[in-house]
Amino acid sequence: MARGPERGGRGRDREREERDSEFSDKLVHINRVAKVVKGGKRFGFAALVVVGDLKGRVGFGHGKAREVPEAIRKATEAARRNLLRVPLRDARTLHHDSEGRHGAGKVVLRAAPAGTGIIAGGAMRAVFEMLGVHDVVAKSLGSTNPYNVVRATFDALKHQENPRSVAARRNKKVSEIVSRRRDGSAIADAAAGVADAGL
Repeated sequence: MARGPERGGRGRDREREERDSEFSDKLVHINRVAKVVKGGKRFGFAALVVVGDLKGRVGFGHGKAREVPEAIRKATEAARRNLLRVPLRDARTLHHDSEGRHGAGKVVLRAAPAGTGIIAGGAMRAVFEMLGVHDVVAKSLGSTNPYNVVRATFDALKHQENPRSVAARRNKKVSEIVSRRRDGSAIADAAAGVADAGL
């Protein structure tokens, strides 16, 4: 009788391993933290990890523990629980420019033509690599704290929409939305927004 639950448990473990294997993870930042207790200070580590499937899903997590590997494990698990799906154009870049903000951190993301590569620094680069973006231009303004930068980047990615959903909301055809993007009007609006941001 004991074999039934055991097999079920093994099956669940196998499913979890298969699900976890499709995700890649990247350590963005590790910080030594101290907790003051009666006998002095108790040191630990805080880790910030970004995970993604390189196909449009990405998440980040934060974990704290006495040892570095345990902090990274906790952060990775937290990141896998909070995944964000982002629509990508041609599976390589963003559909449109967007801005994100968190605390004192602000980021500007711009879609880029093929061959541009990932022009972004530090924490933002890790997010784009795990997301599966190959061409993007990004600028971080304000806070350089990696936690703020990552959260601001996710805030910008949440505003990404694909032409199909925009067309459905406006009762237009997808070709109308895409053609407007290809002629200069939408691009000029985006350029004006970036100029206002101080780039």
